[in-house]
Amino acid sequence: MSRGICPRVNSCGSFWILSAVVLAVVVIDVDAYSCHEVRTAFQLRQVGPLNRVPETPGTDVDLLVCKHQGPSCCTRKMEESYQFAVKRETQHNIHSYSYELEHLLSGHLDAFQDIFQYLLSFSQGHLSSLLEGTYTSLSRHALPHVNQLFSSLSHYLRGANVSVDVSVHQFFNNLFPLVYTKLINPGIDGSMTTASEMSDCLRMTRQDVNPFGPHPAIMAQALTGALGAGRHLGLALEEGLEVMNATEYVSLSKECVRGLVKMVYCSHCRGLTLIKPCVGYCLNVMRGCLASVSELDQPWRKYSTLLEQLTHAMAGHHSLELALLGVRGYVNDALLYAQLHGPLITATVDKVCGLSTGEPTGMQPTSPEVTTSTVTSSPPNPSPGPLSEQWLTQLAQLRREFLMYLQRYKSFFAALPDMLCEGENVVDESMCWSGEEVVESYTGRVVENGLHAQRQNPEVKVRIPNPTLVEVKERLERFNQETEEMFPKLGQMEPWDGSGEMEEGSTTDCDDEDGCQASGDGPSQTSHTEVSSVGKPVGRHPGGHSQHENPSKPPSVRVIGGSLPVSWTQPWSLALLFAALCLQWTLF
Repeated sequence: MSRGICPRVNSCGSFWILSAVVLAVVVIDVDAYSCHEVRTAFQLRQVGPLNRVPETPGTDVDLLVCKHQGPSCCTRKMEESYQFAVKRETQHNIHSYSYELEHLLSGHLDAFQDIFQYLLSFSQGHLSSLLEGTYTSLSRHALPHVNQLFSSLSHYLRGANVSVDVSVHQFFNNLFPLVYTKLINPGIDGSMTTASEMSDCLRMTRQDVNPFGPHPAIMAQALTGALGAGRHLGLALEEGLEVMNATEYVSLSKECVRGLVKMVYCSHCRGLTLIKPCVGYCLNVMRGCLASVSELDQPWRKYSTLLEQLTHAMAGHHSLELALLGVRGYVNDALLYAQLHGPLITATVDKVCGLSTGEPTGMQPTSPEVTTSTVTSSPPNPSPGPLSEQWLTQLAQLRREFLMYLQRYKSFFAALPDMLCEGENVVDESMCWSGEEVVESYTGRVVENGLHAQRQNPEVKVRIPNPTLVEVKERLERFNQETEEMFPKLGQMEPWDGSGEMEEGSTTDCDDEDGCQASGDGPSQTSHTEVSSVGKPVGRHPGGHSQHENPSKPPSVRVIGGSLPVSWTQPWSLALLFAALCLQWTLF
């Protein structure tokens, strides 16, 4: 029986093998004369009009880029569509990688400016309350000058061409006539027929008369030094945004576009729509296309370092916050000085402006509304309230988070070509596209980044640097140089570690640059950067909650004052451990 079955089985096997061979020949024959897959890919990628793709491969096709022996599913019109498509796709991919960096800069610029404006508003309220509560006689007339001063400081922090020194001295110039007529010589303006002339004279001669002593100069110096780093930090963030805008949609050279078409679409002409480029091949093409972009690497690294140093300078000892909150103390000291030196100021004004007060110069003018006890009862430097403490904590946290994110992007322009050749765009194994055919691995020489290395690039010829990016590089280098000249000791400043702020409960117990990983016993209350789903940092207002949560955030930040006390956590930890042991014993 077995002998009878064996010949039958062999004959059946031969039949099915022959049928499979015939079917394979038919399939191969159909594929050889069909461009169906190419038409599908052309339509899905929205390359161009579908009528440009032939139904069947053609021979002797006049192609410029995707030349090869044998039939082709491509035409000259398709090559034109491929060029437009590959430029659009490459620029979109570049934008997808630069998007988070761009919004890191713009989001933190907005967040810093919001906190700056809050501190200005808070300081303005402190000064206004001093005038309204202690110097009632001149407060109504002085408040417009207070508004003008803080408006000028606000414009300065936003980068406007405003001088802090001029703004401060102009404020005291405008304040002097009010102090002279309301505090030193109350009622004198009502008895003078030339009040406007007297006010003009007092304003113009204020610095010569020096009625406020050294306090205006001290205030101007403190604000100029403290606000300078905050202002320049904002300008630096705006400069970074300009660089990103200039490089995001940079024009691609003809040689680059040809190389991209050859890498991405020439395989389609042979019906190979699913094959991916080799990694080394992709790196050569992208490094050739972005050679001028890679030239921004060194000035960008320097720029990132300056951003860190500016942030440390602004953060050191709360210089920005303390200078703004100290305005009330400076003004109060100046008014006290004017009152204490009233007779001398009156005598000097009488000589300079030729306006006699009608009173002996040796008399001490007094105001029924402002007595010595009233003035001295107000502390010259009142401590900020709880709301201010919360915003100061937020500013410290914002600085720390900004520095952590900035570390990721120091080498952005050097790493950009490599990022474009990662993931699903390429194949790092056998059987990949080399630009000419399907190979097991790419055998060409892989060049490094930069214009100089592209001389040896076998895939893309880089003839001249991109003029737009050359200008961007020069502008960035110039900005770096101006920053170093403006802040000559910026690099010598010790990194701010918050060591002087722990007792205030507003900083962490680690350095800004070490990731601030939470550590220690017991659970800790963590705080993260508020990042939207597209990567944009979102400023958090006091008492507010985040609108988005991003799981791919930097290490959590431990906030002093937010951790549970050890005396509370240890007993509960022991209790949980004991319960686990009891459960295990019960199971046994």
